[in-house]
Amino acid sequence: MHRDLLAANDVLAGKNREIIEGMGAIALNLISAPGSGKTTLLEKTIECLADRVHIGVIEGDIETARDAERIRAKGVPAVQLTTGGACHLDASLVNKGLHALADKLNGGDLDLIFIENVGNLVCPATFYLGEHKRAVLVSVPEGPDKPAKYPRAFMGADLFLITKTDLLPYFDFLVDEARSEALKLNPELEIISLSSVNNDGFDQWITFLEGLLNLTPLAQTP
Repeated sequence: MHRDLLAANDVLAGKNREIIEGMGAIALNLISAPGSGKTTLLEKTIECLADRVHIGVIEGDIETARDAERIRAKGVPAVQLTTGGACHLDASLVNKGLHALADKLNGGDLDLIFIENVGNLVCPATFYLGEHKRAVLVSVPEGPDKPAKYPRAFMGADLFLITKTDLLPYFDFLVDEARSEALKLNPELEIISLSSVNNDGFDQWITFLEGLLNLTPLAQTP
């Protein structure tokens, strides 16, 4: 039954990919534990790119529309998906979110769609949503052992973001340890350490996104 469930999910995820590409967009699925800084990262990213990139966001949470409200305050269309208890987004929910996002565009296109998954490093790693790339985030306060504890999330990711690096002086977080553990699981994994507060490493994140979208790089991150 579990295999059948995942197979049905993957079929619908393929349809999601068609919808995303029909909107002219690339989709990035963000996976992390709660509090890793996903929404703050998106707010700062919108500030950096919104003048030349059309961005849309699908927000996943168990309850409330607070994250979507934060994104809309930045002038970007956002759809909130509340699972009511489920620990992840699946392709069916994202399909509804994509249709709702399309309705907000009134026939316009997007360049980049962020899917902010429910805060969890276990369940979201199992479900393909139709995204082009997958990023997993771990913040400095969480500790460097997350790749070893939650290997599937890192094995299926394209990018590993170590966030909140402005807090490194206050926590026992060994960046090299986290990088090493992650690369053992996924040698092709791209790794970026950054802070949305003091901008350390943020230019590398913007460069990664520019590469996805085939944009001419900015001289520097604003």
